[in-house]
Amino acid sequence: MKLLTLLLKLGLKLTILVAFIGGLALAIAYFHYAPKLPDVETLRDVQLQTPLRIYSEDNKLISEFGEKRRWPISYQQIPQNYINALLAAEDRNFFNHMGVDIKGLFRAVYQLASSGRIQSGGSTITMQVAKNYFLTRERSFVRKFNEILLSLRIEQELTKEEIFELYVNKIYLGHRSYGIQAAANIYYGKNIGELSLAQVAMIAGLPKAPSAYNPITNPSRAIERRNWILKRMHSLSFINDEDYNNAKNEPVTAEYHGTQIELYAPFVAEMVRNELYQYFDESLYTNGFRVYTTLNSTMQAAANQAVEDGLLAYTERHGYFGAEKTAAADPLTDENIIAILNKERTFGSLQPAIVLSTDQQQAEVFIKDHGHATLTWDGMQWAREYKGANRLGRKPKLAADILTAGDLIRVRAAAENSWRLSQIPRVEGAFTALSPKDGALRALVGGFNFNHNKFNRATQAKRQPGSNIKPFIYASALEQGYTPATLINDAPVVLHDGDLESNWRPQNYSKKFYGPTRLREALYKSRNLVSIRILRSIGIDTAIEFLTRFGFDKDRLPNNLSLSLGTADVTPLELVTGYAGLANQGYKVTPYFIDRIEDTEGNILYQAQPTTVCADCTYIADNSAVPADFSLIPQAPTTIIKSTEPQSNITSPAIEPEETQESEQTVLASTLTGQQITNRPVAPRVMKPQTAYMIYNIMQDVITRGTGRRARVLQRSDLAGKTGTTNDQKDAWFSGFNKDVVASAWVGFDQPTTLGRSEFGGTAALPIWINFMETALEGVPDLPIPKPNGLVSIRIDPKTSLRAYPGQENAIFEIFPVASVPTETARNPLQPSAEGTTRTEDIF
Repeated sequence: MKLLTLLLKLGLKLTILVAFIGGLALAIAYFHYAPKLPDVETLRDVQLQTPLRIYSEDNKLISEFGEKRRWPISYQQIPQNYINALLAAEDRNFFNHMGVDIKGLFRAVYQLASSGRIQSGGSTITMQVAKNYFLTRERSFVRKFNEILLSLRIEQELTKEEIFELYVNKIYLGHRSYGIQAAANIYYGKNIGELSLAQVAMIAGLPKAPSAYNPITNPSRAIERRNWILKRMHSLSFINDEDYNNAKNEPVTAEYHGTQIELYAPFVAEMVRNELYQYFDESLYTNGFRVYTTLNSTMQAAANQAVEDGLLAYTERHGYFGAEKTAAADPLTDENIIAILNKERTFGSLQPAIVLSTDQQQAEVFIKDHGHATLTWDGMQWAREYKGANRLGRKPKLAADILTAGDLIRVRAAAENSWRLSQIPRVEGAFTALSPKDGALRALVGGFNFNHNKFNRATQAKRQPGSNIKPFIYASALEQGYTPATLINDAPVVLHDGDLESNWRPQNYSKKFYGPTRLREALYKSRNLVSIRILRSIGIDTAIEFLTRFGFDKDRLPNNLSLSLGTADVTPLELVTGYAGLANQGYKVTPYFIDRIEDTEGNILYQAQPTTVCADCTYIADNSAVPADFSLIPQAPTTIIKSTEPQSNITSPAIEPEETQESEQTVLASTLTGQQITNRPVAPRVMKPQTAYMIYNIMQDVITRGTGRRARVLQRSDLAGKTGTTNDQKDAWFSGFNKDVVASAWVGFDQPTTLGRSEFGGTAALPIWINFMETALEGVPDLPIPKPNGLVSIRIDPKTSLRAYPGQENAIFEIFPVASVPTETARNPLQPSAEGTTRTEDIF
């Protein structure tokens, strides 16, 4: 008995001594490590790595850049079922403990002592927050001790809800998903609040081992983990019997959902990424910026379809290149074919397919992601052999004349559940559309397909515009005193140039000469010789200065008479920007495509301030374009950045006195289309309103009776435009507008070569423009641009441009500036002739 008492006393003393030594050791450790711990308060302002996301103006997702897919959400957005599932799986006492679960720690110590290795860390959600945000994943006692200290501090500084929110937004859950909202979208294509009980339990089972319990790659283990969590939820009374039974019997429905792109605009997405990368480098992909572009989703989708249809129509007109390759699989079993097709990419609507057999005028094919299908004769009879831009082979009579079993081909869906043989075009195209009011980019397509070729022809390809440049030459002439009725002699011209081996003898495309021609007729019929004579008359320097007002680069404008035929080098975006000045009654706007940038909290970090047309504003001081200075956005954005003071390097042209004040000053307070634009930069005027209207009125004739007549199918009276075709049909253009939209289409080969002798602006490019405008102008009132003061319409003789004589039957109406109205009257052929009634000074 005495021995037992002695042992008990000794044991007690040893226990006290061990406790004292342990406490002392803990105290020493605390004072050693505590000062080195990070500041927990930083968790309140933590910036989770979130990808860059790019949207259209109407909030359609265009693209996402960044390795970590994450959509941070607030605690209030987390469904209660998920909260309960995570508590059941990870930390049932989370809302009750002080950050450390003593029982869990003792359990971990016991497992270590009994097995000799760490089996579980006894971590709470708070401890995992401490580890995920501040510590490494190293398994050591020092790291665990720091984790415990940090957890205690976190519990003192933050609420339980804040801690829970930090945890669910940080954790990795497989397939590049970080946080529960990203996981819900990747596995189920839904937000976390839209998931069923079984689905949230599946997500709650991932933090322990995202690979082992992944419902896509390991569904059997995933369902075991899910059902265990459901059982725990049931035992903890989080769910009732019915919910438990229904959930555990629910089949696994998870499948991989990539980023849900809502609007296909990869060329613009790359423009945004490249623009911002200059300021942020790699941090661009983790700061969580949301960039809202100026794209209109309806217009962009229409542009995508119009360009694809236009280029495919061109390639069908010029014949079939043949199969892309021959399938090597033998035999052509479904399994072998699927393996082959899985290696081939789909470009736009063009899907890869393998020809299985041909029979008379049809073929059996196997289409990627579709399976077996039949190609009928209607879908392949166009495929005459391609022999060159101007040559086609004989018309096929049988499917075997076109296809052979084993051919890898391209098909696209056609009407009435049928398929059409197609091919990847070798020709390329570009399309741009702007708002003429402020230069906002509404749609842009840089080529047939971004995945096939990433070169952005809309912004990077410098091509000759051909006759697309003529409206600016003619507008310059109108500024110099010409009128739409001015007569210019359409006659041969021989020009001497020391830089050329021989004289230059330009011609009209028709190779004909038409004599004295009114300026209006010369433009809408695109007469080359008249354009040259006009340019020679007004002077090359005058024309170049006029063109630079609209944003054209002076260094890329030829300083010779070939300028009148469009031998400048311009990009499609530069050209459509110039045309915006024709569409908005003579104002210079600067194209822009980033409307605003927001941080993850929705704070506006950058807001565009585009130069805006405001014809009826009150002006008080000089103001022009504000540059897009993205360097103002902080690397760790926390505040709203205010706009800089506007700057300008645009010089307004010389304009008549009554307009000078308007062009050089800016708005104090006014409205534009119902929106307040106080303090917004105002677009400078670069052309007289009278000139702008006259050139618009003439370009309307391009569509009603000239080279753009195909556009009459739109049945609108407010459209104006101009075709453009370069020498040897290497470039085909159509640019046109009304007061709401200005757009330009280009078609050509990347390495300039002829499109074919039958391909012109009105053939290759205009159909693209028409298809776009049909959608873009749907529901837009047909309201032609109003005629400004200072212009009058009078009846003239179409041959002499003099006033029509009384009763003249073939007289036409023409527009004149008031000061330029003809004073002479044409001679009535039924009346005796009178000397001096025919002007000759305008015929040269």
